[in-house]
Amino acid sequence: MSSLLSLRHYSHERLSHSHDHAQLVFGISGQLDVEINGQGRLITRQTLAVVPSTAQHACASQSGSQCLVLDVPAQPWLQQQLGPHLDATHRLLEKPATLSLTPAQSQLVAWLANSPIADPVIAQQGSALLLASLACVDAPAPAYKALPLTVLDAHIDQHAAYPLQVRDLARLSGLSVARFHARFLHETGQTPMDYVRSRRLQLARQLLQGSNLAIGEIAARVGYSSQSAFSAALSRHFGVNPRQLRRNR
Repeated sequence: MSSLLSLRHYSHERLSHSHDHAQLVFGISGQLDVEINGQGRLITRQTLAVVPSTAQHACASQSGSQCLVLDVPAQPWLQQQLGPHLDATHRLLEKPATLSLTPAQSQLVAWLANSPIADPVIAQQGSALLLASLACVDAPAPAYKALPLTVLDAHIDQHAAYPLQVRDLARLSGLSVARFHARFLHETGQTPMDYVRSRRLQLARQLLQGSNLAIGEIAARVGYSSQSAFSAALSRHFGVNPRQLRRNR
């Protein structure tokens, strides 16, 4: 851990790792899909994810996101900086969670995100303020559990060649089909099947630009039995046909 606070930009690339320190991930902009010990969470502005030490976690952002990350220091630092807030901080960091920030906490996060957080004084005092604020009695209430988009994306990618049913995605999310459909539309702005179709076509573009597979083979790999239907779908989605996409690799 070289710095307590850092601004990080996330893309569609899925990152997966663990570390021996706890971590707090504060949403600044965009949406970050985080999976902690197999449970999916969505981090947006004014929310944060608690990643306990040694927890296996993965994250990705389809449209890009920016987060302020606090790598929680070791016990001696916590004891010195937090005093009476130490026990509450331990409870906060012991299990995965998604929390909503109060307006005051959001202002503090925004101020730190625009400050020279490489400065050790700002980093240490800012980190202590954030942890003490979260440990107070008026700490934010847990937000609702977001859909596990990272898990759903992996399932769609793995089964892209086969028919996919909304009920399978709902089952992975632990929801009824009706509840899943409503939640999915609310959180992503797309219906589940529109999302599946878009992800298949994104996968097709990657295969067209990153491999020498025949167009018919790529069509089959992303669930199209007809090459003409595949070409029409790509043209509607990207504005170019498969051969033009391949030339533009």
